[in-house]
Amino acid sequence: MRDVYVLGIGQTKFGSFDELTGVDLGVMASIDAIKDAGISPKAIEVAYAGYCRGPSTQGQMAFIRLGIGSIPIANLNNACASGNTAVHMLYKDIAAGFCEVGLAAGFESLTQANKQAGKGLLAIKEDFGGMLGLTMPGFFSFVCKRLIDERDATMEDLCYPAIKNHHNAQFNPLAQYNKPVSYEQIMASRVIVDPITVLQCCPQSDGGAAIILCSEDYFNKHNVNHHPKVRVAASVLHSSGWLTTQKDPLFSQVNRETADKAYHMAGIDPKDLDFAEIHDAFSGEEVAAYEPMRFCPEGECIKYVREKYFDLNGQFPVNPSGGLLSLGHPLGASGVRVNCEAVRQLRHQAGGYQVAGARTGLAQMLGSVLFGGTESAVVCGIQILEKVD
Repeated sequence: MRDVYVLGIGQTKFGSFDELTGVDLGVMASIDAIKDAGISPKAIEVAYAGYCRGPSTQGQMAFIRLGIGSIPIANLNNACASGNTAVHMLYKDIAAGFCEVGLAAGFESLTQANKQAGKGLLAIKEDFGGMLGLTMPGFFSFVCKRLIDERDATMEDLCYPAIKNHHNAQFNPLAQYNKPVSYEQIMASRVIVDPITVLQCCPQSDGGAAIILCSEDYFNKHNVNHHPKVRVAASVLHSSGWLTTQKDPLFSQVNRETADKAYHMAGIDPKDLDFAEIHDAFSGEEVAAYEPMRFCPEGECIKYVREKYFDLNGQFPVNPSGGLLSLGHPLGASGVRVNCEAVRQLRHQAGGYQVAGARTGLAQMLGSVLFGGTESAVVCGIQILEKVD
């Protein structure tokens, strides 16, 4: 297996754009990535597109507008991990020597999807949990209550990621929301499912993100923009087993297993990470992820929350970009976006939300959880990226 490097990244602003389709947003992000890489679109040898809503072959629809054609192009739907899946598939192609350079893009227009559906984002008819009220907010409400019961969490503790991530996002011009929020504002906002209020939830969003990966030899020959060398030290895609989430909703086994595989592949300890960009669709979800991902010892997530360990200027920043809670969550785009954010940190291009001295970062996205029927299947994608001197 060969080393794989990042040659270019691109991302649109996330938000609500009535006039833009997912394909439009994918084109915009891919153009930015190609410009950042400093190569011709004709150089791309393989391309992957991750998205969850809309017609099939949207990847072809987007990439042909860039002049990319007559190459292998695959479309991937892996729920919120669709973008990570696109990155993972491209990583494998280059690492195995099947190609020298390729493009992975994730994009989504939930605005357009909701218009077409007419009733918003609904679960599939086989989702028996959803029929019983076990929706995404319902599931994470249960997680929050378990944190209260088993970790002695307070509502201030559960709101910590929302406060932290909205604070970080004021420095990120690509975020959907750029204003800090207070605990009082969060608790005064509309209740979705007790104890979750609307400001503890990520917004539905539109956006695109893209990344260009290549071999070391290609990077050395074509890095015309003189970017710092960022290597993909690990790329892991992992799915849960039968009824995994029902065993212990508070402890995500798929997060633990995927993270451990990634740490082993990268040859690092979790303590070697300088920051992480992770799935935080709900504020309490981020709190519950700290332990299984080994960001803190088991049973001590609330202790670390109260020490503000995961702040932008803390010992281990989590979601320095603002996370899903502030950037928004265009489902297919988010898994590529976290990789782009990691690259910005390692290139020291993150501006006001730069993690000082960042050299190694983790990009994670978690998909599904509920909407798959009785199996409650979960998919997790993780990439670990590192700056190479």
